[in-house]
Amino acid sequence: MVVAPSGAGKSSLVNALLEKDSNIMLSISSTTRPPRPGETPGKHYNFVTVDEFQALRNSDELLEWAEVHGNFYGTPAPAIRQALTEGKDVLLEIDWQGARQVREYYPNAIGIFILPPSIDALESRLKKRGQDDPNVIARRLLAAGSEMSHVSECQYVIINNVFDTALTELISVVQSSRLGIREQALRHADLFSQLGISASVAAALK
Repeated sequence: MVVAPSGAGKSSLVNALLEKDSNIMLSISSTTRPPRPGETPGKHYNFVTVDEFQALRNSDELLEWAEVHGNFYGTPAPAIRQALTEGKDVLLEIDWQGARQVREYYPNAIGIFILPPSIDALESRLKKRGQDDPNVIARRLLAAGSEMSHVSECQYVIINNVFDTALTELISVVQSSRLGIREQALRHADLFSQLGISASVAAALK
């Protein structure tokens, strides 16, 4: 799970990571907000009406959901469950509220929090995007402090000062997460069994 306040560069980092690592499946969230310039339905978000979103929520089709800046966002559950069953790595681009809900279902989910190098830099990036009016930018900046107070709920923190450096650090976290005993045991169950270490693995997976 990649978490960040709006404007910290979360989407840019995630998109660059996906270009470099084809083994990661990006979870496509559903949202009631309108598409921004350059966003493609079904690729960046599933854009739905408020009534459609409520129907998904009421039928337990969402792994998590939250209201952010006056719009609803949620993660469709069926695609996540299917991908995990197939042993795929799933990346959720999500806010702290959603990350907290996901951990209720998947306690071992890894959280990566992206921080801006400063509040001034955050404001500058929001203005440069040219996607929000001044009132929306002001609300996002006010919300950023509250959002960043939840940084300790993630296992990793990346400060997005120099983009290439932040991307390298993000890639490193993903690669190291694949080397955990739980992940290696699930991916290489036959090998672990042949090597006679299944009992140790079973203990570690509890």
